[in-house]
Amino acid sequence: MKRIALLSDTHGFLDAKILKYVQQADEIWHAGDFGNLDVADTLAAIKPLRGVYGNVDGHLLRNVYPLHQKFYCEEVHVWMTHIGGYPGHYAPEVKNEIRITKPDLFISGHSHILKIMPDKNIPGLLHINPGAAGIHGFHHMRTMVMFTIENKTIKDLDVIELGLRGSPENLKNSISN
Repeated sequence: MKRIALLSDTHGFLDAKILKYVQQADEIWHAGDFGNLDVADTLAAIKPLRGVYGNVDGHLLRNVYPLHQKFYCEEVHVWMTHIGGYPGHYAPEVKNEIRITKPDLFISGHSHILKIMPDKNIPGLLHINPGAAGIHGFHHMRTMVMFTIENKTIKDLDVIELGLRGSPENLKNSISN
């Protein structure tokens, strides 16, 4: 059994709220747009980190993290990428392969829109976009998701609201810029 802390779109921002939750996890997964290597290194120093690079991530992050991660956690087949879309609206690069690969869990970021939904056309596929944990973008509420994987089961999904994106406390409490 593994407890996962899933975030995306930190865009160079970490605060004590994020760190509090990731410390409660067994693994941290980041669905891209770390923003800088300091964010990735800080997270990796806390718990094992899996991540993919996003469209704002430069060559340093792209040298460490791939565009796609396909792996098993327990017995759950996971595919994580930054720009992947969601059921019924997958990115062109994902659309055909997801029907062939049929992961159990498809994770993407990029949109800053929190989504947790099954794919009605691919039985057994759950999609999660954790929203955006950072302070840059058009989202109002900063979010992340925590869940447990036990054998083949994804359970105990918790949406974590980290506070308003535009809150003045975010700038003074930032751990990484």
